[in-house]
Amino acid sequence: VQLQASGGGLVQAGGSLRLSCAASGRTFSSNVMGWLRQAPGKEREFVAAISWSGYSAYYADSVKGRFTISTDNAKNTVYLQMNSLKPEDTAVYYCAAGPPSSYGSRSYLYWGQGTLVTVSS
Repeated sequence: VQLQASGGGLVQAGGSLRLSCAASGRTFSSNVMGWLRQAPGKEREFVAAISWSGYSAYYADSVKGRFTISTDNAKNTVYLQMNSLKPEDTAVYYCAAGPPSSYGSRSYLYWGQGTLVTVSS
């Protein structure tokens, strides 16, 4: 499974960004897609997850109501729409894929390269 993330950038607080993650070579062990992030000096944290097979999306409390994860199965792409961004959302965002046990966790089998999101105040 190969994952290619894109869409990061610099945005002012209150603004929006949409991250994309193109996946190739999908298998059952990559049925769950997640977005995680790592801010400077902090541990990597879970942001959102969804499955290709239609399980409900799951979000970290810190982004609930502001971020939306979605899939386009025809394009094998997962999106993370980020609205009402805050400076504390600044981090490198990673897309990842894993089996159903990955749902809502930080444990995934496959990782894409990170994309930097910087939110200025």
